[in-house]
Amino acid sequence: MHTFKKEERLGNKKLIDELYHNGSSFLCYPFKASWLIVDGAQVVPAQILFSVSKKRYKRAVDRNLIKRRMREAYRLNKQQQLYEVLNAADKKIVFSVGYIGKEITAYEFIEKKMQKLLTQLSTELVK
Repeated sequence: MHTFKKEERLGNKKLIDELYHNGSSFLCYPFKASWLIVDGAQVVPAQILFSVSKKRYKRAVDRNLIKRRMREAYRLNKQQQLYEVLNAADKKIVFSVGYIGKEITAYEFIEKKMQKLLTQLSTELVK
């Protein structure tokens, strides 16, 4: 189940707008996560959007590198840290993860912080 399919990516403009206007958010440096529980007929338990600031990272190769690392860390850890909690609680969510770090960090650091972010999100969803 270590895949990241198109259905898991958040692309719906209305949902993205609603997420940023009505959703909850928290900080888990170097990430800022926003999330919203939805009751639509989603195929997957969670849809996600990754973003990196163009203002902070001018070069597209830098932004793409960070997004690739974030996607990979999410892909490997989503099942045991997020999907199991969502399926047990019978909830569906949309969320975004924005990179707010000041420098490009190593993959190991990003993966460790992504695990922390997913655990924090899971505990917030259970509340």
